[in-house]
Amino acid sequence: MQTADLAGDVTQTGKRGWRQRNANSPDLRLLLLTYLLKSGIFAIALLLAGCGQVITLSPTPSPPPTATLSIDIVVATLPPTSTPAPYTPEPTPTPTVTPTPVIHVIRAGETLLSVASQYNVSVAALQDANGILDPRLLQLGQELVIPRQEEFDAALATTLTPTPTPLPIAIENIHFSETTIGGLTVLGEVWNNTGAPLEQVRVGVTLLDEAGEEVGSAEGLAALDLIGVDERAPFAVLFGEQPGKFARYQVYALRAVPGYVGSYYRDLEVNDIQVLKEGYAALTVSGRVKNIGPEEAVQVQVVLTAYDALGRVVATRKIEPEHNVVPRGGETVFTTMLAPAGGPVARVVANAQGRRISAVQP
Repeated sequence: MQTADLAGDVTQTGKRGWRQRNANSPDLRLLLLTYLLKSGIFAIALLLAGCGQVITLSPTPSPPPTATLSIDIVVATLPPTSTPAPYTPEPTPTPTVTPTPVIHVIRAGETLLSVASQYNVSVAALQDANGILDPRLLQLGQELVIPRQEEFDAALATTLTPTPTPLPIAIENIHFSETTIGGLTVLGEVWNNTGAPLEQVRVGVTLLDEAGEEVGSAEGLAALDLIGVDERAPFAVLFGEQPGKFARYQVYALRAVPGYVGSYYRDLEVNDIQVLKEGYAALTVSGRVKNIGPEEAVQVQVVLTAYDALGRVVATRKIEPEHNVVPRGGETVFTTMLAPAGGPVARVVANAQGRRISAVQP
């Protein structure tokens, strides 16, 4: 074997003879290197390897660097818990105290002006609150509701403009009359020539001197709540005190709204009107009101208008008949006094008005 021969040669010839014979033999060098490696003489083996063929050892490849993981730490921030709003109880409504109405009972010798002065309210406010058209027709024992003047003024402020603009409504048959208490009454009638029914018609009167300056003004409501197309309704405007000498006057419609006909009951007929003279200054008027419609009429009223020979309105009054609820096909009667502001009276006209029961029920 090759190993045995190598060992023999080394023993017999020695190191010197071996180097001379085998200096150029690569096989012997490899065998010697193997031997030396086995003998642990590593440094000599490296030296001998450099004397001949160079063995290049490939370096152990370095492992690729481990990729660094990029971790984004996201801290989830929970939305703050909303703090509940403190409980607020519903406001307790403050009850509105309705003042007890003041009632005045007419005694002998009292007039509308004296009652107005006693309670520090205007005559117009008394007329509006009690539906009085002619203040001369107060009766003993009659109850008057005394209004609050501030409420009346507030109502006027919401319905009237500072400079009234006359509405296109005809005002006719005007008559002026001085009252026994030193005041002035203006009577007349509204003619609805607008082509549509009207409600809440209010008439104003302004008195002017020779220079055109205002010396007094007053206002009042038309007697009929609803004035139909081409119908007429009387009015009476009272100046509580004589406004002084005036040269001209203006009479105009201050306010009117379109009428809601559906709430009124129009099928009422006035018959058998009787007029009896009670001297020069008074008339007794009586008659009947018949329901000729298909429903029951409630809040029935009768409006009377007296005219002189010139067609001017000289007296007017709104009254309730004996029964203010008239069933279908039924009738009721009325009797009242009229005190003409002028005379003699040429004719008396009576109009009845009422409401449908469905319009007044809550």
